[in-house]
Amino acid sequence: MESNPHIYLVQHFLEESARRLPDKEALICGDQRLTYSEVNVRASRLAASLIEMGIERQDRVAIFMDNSSEAVVALFGILKAGAIFIMLNATMKARKLNYILKHSGARVLISQQNKARIVNESTRNAPELKHIIWKLTPAIKGGLDSVSEQNPDQRSYDWVDHILTAPLQSEYESHLNLSKHAAPVDLDLATIIYTSGSTGDPKGVMCAHYSVISAARSISGYLENVEDDIILASLPLSFDYGLYQILMAFLFGGTVILEKSFAYPYRIMQRLVEEGATGFPIVPTMAAILLQMEDISKLDLSRLRYITNTAAALPAAHIRKLQQLFPETRIYSMYGLTECKRVSYLPPHELDRRPDSVGIPIPNEEAWIVDDDGNRLGPNENGELVVRGSNVMQGYWNDPDETARRYKKDPAGRGKLLYTGDIFRKDEDGYLYFVSRKDDLLKTKGERVSPKEIEACLHDLEGVAEA
Repeated sequence: MESNPHIYLVQHFLEESARRLPDKEALICGDQRLTYSEVNVRASRLAASLIEMGIERQDRVAIFMDNSSEAVVALFGILKAGAIFIMLNATMKARKLNYILKHSGARVLISQQNKARIVNESTRNAPELKHIIWKLTPAIKGGLDSVSEQNPDQRSYDWVDHILTAPLQSEYESHLNLSKHAAPVDLDLATIIYTSGSTGDPKGVMCAHYSVISAARSISGYLENVEDDIILASLPLSFDYGLYQILMAFLFGGTVILEKSFAYPYRIMQRLVEEGATGFPIVPTMAAILLQMEDISKLDLSRLRYITNTAAALPAAHIRKLQQLFPETRIYSMYGLTECKRVSYLPPHELDRRPDSVGIPIPNEEAWIVDDDGNRLGPNENGELVVRGSNVMQGYWNDPDETARRYKKDPAGRGKLLYTGDIFRKDEDGYLYFVSRKDDLLKTKGERVSPKEIEACLHDLEGVAEA
């Protein structure tokens, strides 16, 4: 079955870039430098192997790996096979891994040798898991016998022997032969992103192809991304902010420098200079580290076009210091949550006027503030933020009660709305300001105080690096 030209799915980010820019570097990871063509062929081989294992449309395949080229190849290979990828935190413990494998009903797990103990411990009681693909360390002898405990219900495979060197039938070269599968559509799920589970078991946020595509196009649009952009990504791929650095770059044909983590900030910054990176996604903890680094101002960062921040809001004090440190670099202060990927961004030219704001809704999205009865609030009134757009996810996997609580019908009959659980206000110009998580407001002397207000005061104190 040939690909339907009228259907656009997330794996087409890779396939279209490989068609247009086959020899361009897509991924730099350690000493590896892979072109779009090389990533595409490897992903197709993996997809062919998954189909041979019996993987069918919308089956779940989990990836439990460090940030690596194999993890990137895996996510696109899973999508090419018509399945759903689940990118797991590489530091996850066995209990949580076991919970997610069982909760998602994953049929395949892709992992690596240094995680063998955790994998073996977590897969003993995962009846739907049938296959484990291992990326083995070449220097360690013993092959699969050295990592995989004998389990009669599960079969193990070597990534290199059975995946990267697997023969590609001719019909797989440009489009996989999915004759045994129903044709995928953009309403199908592309990924399930599991939240941290800080208040209980992790929840699986269901992301359809069309939602991922909408978010990637919107964000790369306001960032003004082009093929020449080189993004240094050191955030975990299990975090949607880290994952989308790959997805967006492959959408517009850019290059990603993928680092394992930000554990060695001086080395990361040197890599940023050496590779001429133009984009650098950070979170507030990374900003605090950068602002304490000595001699960073001496680095040649003339090619760095933009820095983005999301997760927690970037303190105004950090923004001022980053502007001084990177005077020629645009700083995008943003806000988002996994359930809709991104809500808002502050145009860089507004930083001086509204440093405390997280900006305006992203393109192709609506966001407003409501009271406890769902009535829209006006400027400078605190209430819950509500989001509507094609970037909003479908709900929580196998959790209809929580889905019903957070995703509600629009009273105006325009589909579903996401109730974020976050308290916001907006100014007279419609710019959004994060106040607090709904459950985090403190009451003191009869007033409700946001922890963010306290943190902002602490950040303004001399000698405070992070609060």
